Parts: sequence; C-alpha cells; structure tokens
Amino acid sequence: MTKVSSLDVALIRKDFPILDREVNGNPLVYLDNAATSQTPRQVIDAIVDYYSNYNANIHRGVHTLSQEATDKYEQARIKIQKHFNAAHSHEIIFTSGTTHSINLVANGFTSILQKGDELLVSAMEHHSNIVPWQMLCERTGALLKVIPMNEEGDLILEEYHKLLSAKTKMVFCNHVSNALGTINNIKEIIDAAHGFGAAVLIDGAQAAPHIQADVQDLNVDFYTVSAHKMCGPTGVGILYGKEEWLNRLPPYQGGGEMIAEVTFEKTTYADLPHKFEAGTPNICGGIAFGAALDYMNNIGIAEIASYENELLQYATERLLTIEGLRIYGTSKNKTSVISFNIDGIHPYDIGSILDKLGIAVRTGHHCAQPIMDFYKIPGTVRASFSFYNTKEEINALVEGIKRAKAMLS
Repeated sequence: MTKVSSLDVALIRKDFPILDREVNGNPLVYLDNAATSQTPRQVIDAIVDYYSNYNANIHRGVHTLSQEATDKYEQARIKIQKHFNAAHSHEIIFTSGTTHSINLVANGFTSILQKGDELLVSAMEHHSNIVPWQMLCERTGALLKVIPMNEEGDLILEEYHKLLSAKTKMVFCNHVSNALGTINNIKEIIDAAHGFGAAVLIDGAQAAPHIQADVQDLNVDFYTVSAHKMCGPTGVGILYGKEEWLNRLPPYQGGGEMIAEVTFEKTTYADLPHKFEAGTPNICGGIAFGAALDYMNNIGIAEIASYENELLQYATERLLTIEGLRIYGTSKNKTSVISFNIDGIHPYDIGSILDKLGIAVRTGHHCAQPIMDFYKIPGTVRASFSFYNTKEEINALVEGIKRAKAMLS
C-alpha cells in the first residue's frame, strides 16, 4: 500500500483493528463511512480505560473515582468547545447524537412559535432534520416551506432568498448532504436568515468528519454533531447553541442533574450546560468523543479533507467508466460521497453482491427520501470514503460493480 498525499495511509490503517478482518472470505473494504466511521485503537483504549479504571457517576460524587470521571468528562467538553471554536464550554450540550440535538431545539421552539410563523427547510435534509420540525408545526400551527434544489444537487439559493420574510422564525439545513455529499453554502444561508431575525440550525453530522466548522465565524445559532461519524462511539453527540438561545429555550427533559432546587411546590433549573443534560449521561461516550477529536486533530482535518478529495476524484473517474452508471449529486463542492445507480438494476441487488465480495456500501434512500423523490428513483448505492480508505479499495469497488452488473444484466 502506497503513501498518498501527505498522509501515511498504511500506518493509519494499523490504528483500525476492524480493517484486518474478512467478510465472506474476502478482505473487508469498508465504504459506508457516511453511515458510521470506524473506530481507531486510541479511542477503543479510552473506552476500556474508563470502564477498567475510573467508572463512576459524575459531578456530585466526593470520592476519587467520581472526581476523576468528572474531570475527564468536562475536559472532553472543553476539547469539543475548542475544536468548533465555541465562545464558552457551557454552549456545548452533550446529547445522544444529532437526532437528539435537533429534537431538543425543536421542542424548545414550541414555546416561541405562533400560528402562521414560517420555518424553512432545505430539500436535501436527512429525515431527522425534517420530521421534528413537522411535529413542531403540528403543535404550533407554524408553516414549513422548502428551499428547492437542482439536478446537480445544489440548493437554489435565489429561491431561498425569495422565501425569507418577516414571518420566517427558523431555518434549518445540513452543512453536507448525507445522500449526495453536497457542501452547502451555509454562511450565505445563515447571514440571510439573520437579516430577517430568524434563527438557524445547521446539521453538521456529515460535515464534521471533513470540515472543521468555526461556529463563531459562521455566526450560527445551533450546530449539531454525532461522534460516530468522527471515529468516536455511537450514542453520543453534541448540540452547540449560542448562550443567549440556550438560556431562552426551556429544558427538554426533566430529572436529575438538570435542576438547581426541587420541592413539591416548585423546581428551579440548573445553569448551562446542565439545564439540558438530565439524568446520567453517556460518560464514557463523551470522554471517547474527546479522544476521537484528539486522534483526528493529530492527523489534521485539512490533511484528511485533502486526501479524501483525492479519493473522491479518483473514484468518480473510475466509476464513470462503467457503462450505464449514473452519479447523483454532481456539485462542484462536495465531500467524499458518491451515490449512483446502474440502468435497469435495483441498488439493493448491487449492494448485496458487493457484500458477498467483502465490500460494504449503503443502499436505499439514506433517510433522505425527498431527494430520491426529486430524482424519481427508489434509492441509490452510496459509497462513502474516509481517510483510511485507499485507491486499491476503490479499484476493488469498481471491479465488484462490474461483476454485479454482469450477473444482474
């Protein structure tokens, strides 16, 4: 395996134990990174260390293990704050992931919206950035309007500007499309929304592995991330929220940790961030998320993005040599995701044959059914690349698709 760009990919691959396994008698070729990334040994070690050496509940314990766990957990919060350049560590709310984060904000806006208010959503959202807002509209009488997209998979921002008005209270959009890989111009989206006094939530789940968002520079109100897209564990993520917005929103859940004082007559709530962190959190997950950020930052987010772009270009060129293959999402600005179909063949059938060859891809609508409806297709095959993938693996993908096509045609 050769060194590509500035990354020693062969050395990096040694950090990921799962990449040594076989699937159906073939070496694993893992190309489903947009669904979840793999976990390096450094993060696995952090998880084992927690459960082996200082497993305890946090914040109120006076004993040594509790204090050690609290320190590690809050150190992870600070790592995340610095990575995304939040102004304060209490603007980082630990959640179970992006879906939880979005629901937290949508629930909070129930007390803010009135009948006839308008919310704008992009046409290329994951279901988790559509359904909570539809539920919010049902509760409040607000209206949901859609920012359209074009055939290339770019949002039509001219139409977005026309949709904005004094009635617009909230705009939500992904930073990167999970189905197409498109990198949206969120700075323009945020600035325009703020011109009408609207808040903006950006779903950063697909962007965070490839782009280091600076939330202060973006001036975004809310930004969401899931750890499992960034070499971290499942079941943990964060909501970044501007302090003034987090103070304005009511708590999402009631219970322990999020209170200041409880009597049967009245409860007062804790300050940020604990106001939104009811119950015992995923302590190990938060600590491991910090370890994952350390790992990726040690490699370099810019170096990762550069190498993944090289893989994207190489894979695009190779795949387009296959007759009858069409790529969906051809924006000039995209991350290392390729969604495609082959004429006359269902994507599930291609994915099933690739699996027999040890090649892991995603098939279906990728929780982005409106995109599939736009293209009038049932779904796609999606190959998504990470910094531990290689051109040799892309070659294996191409040969596997050719084999699948020959069997299914």
